Amino acid sequence: MAAAGGAEGDKVSVLLPTYNERENLPLVVWLLARTFRQSGTSFEIIIIDDGSPDGTQEVAQQLEKIYGCDKILLRPRPKKLGLGTAYIHGMKHATGNFIVIMDADLSHHPKFIPEFIRKQKEGNFDIVSGTRYKGNGGVYGWDLKRKLISRGANFITQVLLRPGASDLTGSFRLYRKEVLQKLMEKCVSKGYVFQMEMIVRARQLGYTIGEVPISFVDRVYGESKLGGNEIVSFLKGLLTLFATT
Repeated sequence: MAAAGGAEGDKVSVLLPTYNERENLPLVVWLLARTFRQSGTSFEIIIIDDGSPDGTQEVAQQLEKIYGCDKILLRPRPKKLGLGTAYIHGMKHATGNFIVIMDADLSHHPKFIPEFIRKQKEGNFDIVSGTRYKGNGGVYGWDLKRKLISRGANFITQVLLRPGASDLTGSFRLYRKEVLQKLMEKCVSKGYVFQMEMIVRARQLGYTIGEVPISFVDRVYGESKLGGNEIVSFLKGLLTLFATT
């Protein structure tokens, strides 16, 4: 009989790119492990640390000892090399047939993952994306400026690209592994635009996308990575995508 929360033989690999997440990592791993165990889903958590100077890797090594090397896999890189390449690097080590991408800073709560899995089964979707802009989804802890930037980015993208998904810049998603691999081969963007390009390319390739409303909570510890130059590069990337799709 299938385990609750997933069909027999399904396994979820979580890709967690980290940079200076020493305080957040133990809690996010504990929440993930608890969520997967409660839903009876087979899992592994792949931590891709980009040479954090704050001791994130030492914490990850401790977590490997606590949870076991089959559940926690530390696969570090020497320095910050970008989100897209972190996923490619993590995917090389993933043994699950589904991959969850999420932030390690506690802005994405693992409690939504069983809903992603349910949604995937329900519609046999290639991708299930968490959305802050539908149903009871929302953002907590952001000031008005950041909310406007995020909403504005989504609105402009909807108008220009008509992607058929409500949250383009979110980074909390479930992918079939082979779909994510295919999309990574096609994607050229870096930084903030990368998540959006994934959805646009998915539409082009005819992949199906389901959505689950999520609440996004601004990071608890550490600095947000979104600055003014990120916004400029987002707009540049958006226009490039518009010109080439």
